[in-house]
Amino acid sequence: MTDTPALLDPARAKQLAAEFGLKPDEYDRVLAILGRTPSLTELGVFSVMWSEHCSYKSSRVWLRELPTKAPWVIQGPGENAGVIDIGEGLAAIFKMESHNHPSFIEPYQGAATGVGGILRDVFTMGARPIANLNALRFGTPDAPRMKRVIDGVVRGIGGYGNCVGVPTVGGEVNFHPAYNGNPLVNAMTVGIAPADRIFLSAAAGVGNPVVYVGSKTGRDGIHGATMASAEFSADSEEKRPTVQIGDPFAEKLLIEACLELMATDAIVAIQDMGAAGLTSSSVEMAGKGGVGIELVLDDVPQRETGMSAYEMMLSESQERMLMVLKPGREAVAEAIFTKWELDFAVIGHITDTGRITIRHKGALEADIPLAPLESEAPLYRRPTAETPKLPVLDAASVADPLGPEAALLKLVGSLDLCSRRWIWDQYDSMVGGQTAKRPGAADAAVVRIEDHSRALAMTTDCTPRYCLADPEAGGAQAVAEAWRNLTAVGAKPLAITDNMNFGNPEKPEIMGQFASAVRGMAAACTALDFPVVSGNVSLYNETEGRAILPTPAIGGVGVLEDVAQAVGLALAPGLDLVLIGETRGWLGQSLWLREIAGQEAGAPPPVDLAAERRNGDFVRGRILAGTVKACHDLSDGGLLVALAEMAMAGDTGATLLPPPAALPAHAHWFGEDQARYLLAVTDGAALLAEAAAAGVPATRIGRSGGEALVLAGGPSISVARLQEAHERTLPALMADG
Repeated sequence: MTDTPALLDPARAKQLAAEFGLKPDEYDRVLAILGRTPSLTELGVFSVMWSEHCSYKSSRVWLRELPTKAPWVIQGPGENAGVIDIGEGLAAIFKMESHNHPSFIEPYQGAATGVGGILRDVFTMGARPIANLNALRFGTPDAPRMKRVIDGVVRGIGGYGNCVGVPTVGGEVNFHPAYNGNPLVNAMTVGIAPADRIFLSAAAGVGNPVVYVGSKTGRDGIHGATMASAEFSADSEEKRPTVQIGDPFAEKLLIEACLELMATDAIVAIQDMGAAGLTSSSVEMAGKGGVGIELVLDDVPQRETGMSAYEMMLSESQERMLMVLKPGREAVAEAIFTKWELDFAVIGHITDTGRITIRHKGALEADIPLAPLESEAPLYRRPTAETPKLPVLDAASVADPLGPEAALLKLVGSLDLCSRRWIWDQYDSMVGGQTAKRPGAADAAVVRIEDHSRALAMTTDCTPRYCLADPEAGGAQAVAEAWRNLTAVGAKPLAITDNMNFGNPEKPEIMGQFASAVRGMAAACTALDFPVVSGNVSLYNETEGRAILPTPAIGGVGVLEDVAQAVGLALAPGLDLVLIGETRGWLGQSLWLREIAGQEAGAPPPVDLAAERRNGDFVRGRILAGTVKACHDLSDGGLLVALAEMAMAGDTGATLLPPPAALPAHAHWFGEDQARYLLAVTDGAALLAEAAAAGVPATRIGRSGGEALVLAGGPSISVARLQEAHERTLPALMADG
């Protein structure tokens, strides 16, 4: 057995370092840490661990500004997923993560393995997954390859989630030309665990065995983390081999095997093999525990012959986990994984050296000190350039070219507002039998906790066009809308996970977007007692120099003590309609302005966080008091679109009062002022009195009933006609593909 790795030729090492994504000064740090030229495996370890995807080297300085603590937070950022206390001895474990680059190259497998990876982040910590959500951004459907991407991504999400038996209960979809060359696929999973049985990843116990479990290792996904840390270029199709291949049936077995082993006392630490595979899992486990780790790769289960140490360490093959077990518990663990027809192998042990050593076929392949691998990793405070503020748009200066009837029909059929049924019908939202509010039924999904009356509400939200116009306001609005959506079903919002999707951070304007969005998010999280407990950063979302819209996607989770108290958005006849919140008719960056007036102009709507808190707490209180029959927050498209969505969901129309004389009618109906909700109640007068006592703006706007929306002094629009316009867009679009 040799004690010196086979070192690369210095010139070759320098060339490979550049190919692997290391900057010249970063490679110089590698040489300083090792005191010599690296071996191929060592260079691979450094390149993936110091990639943007794994190290967050451009974003860490800003992410520290986010609030991460609250009395109900059990585990914040730094583990596989965040953990919050939801009462009755239970914890919710959740996270959102991106699989953007792989999903453009190979849409089906990219999206499928994104779902598989986020599931593992959650059950790694001891939770049984109960729900999946997603946040998707596509380019214009007529762009090259885009229909193939849309179809493949949706099928991939459904194919993996449906087979693994976890319902896909919610999400969001936007379309914009900025995503033509770089769609976004953000996947979120929520799970439930006993609050006193949370499993962490810090390795401990010198001599303890290190165990590989799950599926076999292949050559798929090698340098996937590096690919995710670079812009796309015209040759992105050539990167197809770096996309992983998923097996949801193996994942289902892995979930059951891990949870069964977790019911014993065998596990010291556990980590899924995600980005950078065996490298990141072993380095992070040993690094967090302040110990060393020695791996012997001869017994790593392999599905391909002749794999090298470099290939095994960097493979991102799916459905694999790394564990540290208590000594003497190997047989118990092996029996469980054998029963579930999964591979099990002891591939190393914990040491006291503070180093990671990797051996294969009697040769030492790598010998790296762990502390400097993290402490001397690159950390950049890159230059930032503020996004110029846009002027406030005067709604009276924008003419209404269509009138409310034609505008509403066009808006509900537009790509950003049309029905997503074509998408969610490909997902099994009811598997497991605990889904109480499925897609389209409410502002947030609601999932019962088995054997409890308690339920979780969950949502994903972001308005990228706001973020482009004003990243700070857009970041705050994304958090506030997630908070509103949870509130609108009656849930108490508890915490968020985020997925920060941006362009090239080496460009000051992009880094400025990121920093500003974080500031806005931090302010909203603080004001709303809505901390960040997990998240993911995806940078370099550019193709040939063209960046996506800044997209800080927010995944929110809240709790309902009694699932029977949850409300949806479907109107029923004979109810008073009351608008909560102040309406000023804000048209800047609104969908009406873009789709009807043909402009993308003006500052986005301001976010008054005190008003958000006051109005939302009032609405939630009324829902839990049982006086609200339906509720919908106002966002894209404003008041008339929100009402149309409620009418379509309940097959019920409404007669509306005229807009105030002080506002242009189109600004009243389609403005996107924030902190607003539309409530359907049996006694509007009582609600108005309660709102007045609470200092909450409230206005009665009409009454439900009939088969049409009747605008006072204006047209009557049948609900059936709205439904037809709403439902036809995506099926017709994808049928043409």
